[in-house]
Amino acid sequence: MKIGLSMEFDAAHHLPGYKGKCSRVHGHTYTTEVIIDGPVGDDGFVIDFYSLKKLVSSALEDLDHTDLNEIIPSPTAERIAEWIFKRVKRDLDSTYVELVSVKLWEGKNKWVMIE
Repeated sequence: MKIGLSMEFDAAHHLPGYKGKCSRVHGHTYTTEVIIDGPVGDDGFVIDFYSLKKLVSSALEDLDHTDLNEIIPSPTAERIAEWIFKRVKRDLDSTYVELVSVKLWEGKNKWVMIE
């Protein structure tokens, strides 16, 4: 069964070498949607939403209110989503659930997704 969680974080970045406005430092409110898959356990949960929120929060707190260029080289939405995917996947490795996808909105109406 699949379950998901959406969370927001705010961060600044710029795109080195980009020809346009995004070459200057600017910020976004990002929304991240994490979807996982796993069996429903004897407790009735795939994973408790509280546990999932703690896990995703742990990854996002490293990005929240930061200059993303200090963490991710050339932090495009695609690279930010990859970073979140790898971090959440690593943290889920010790569980019985599997990460399906991470969808990242950069502001409104613009998103990338990694599966």
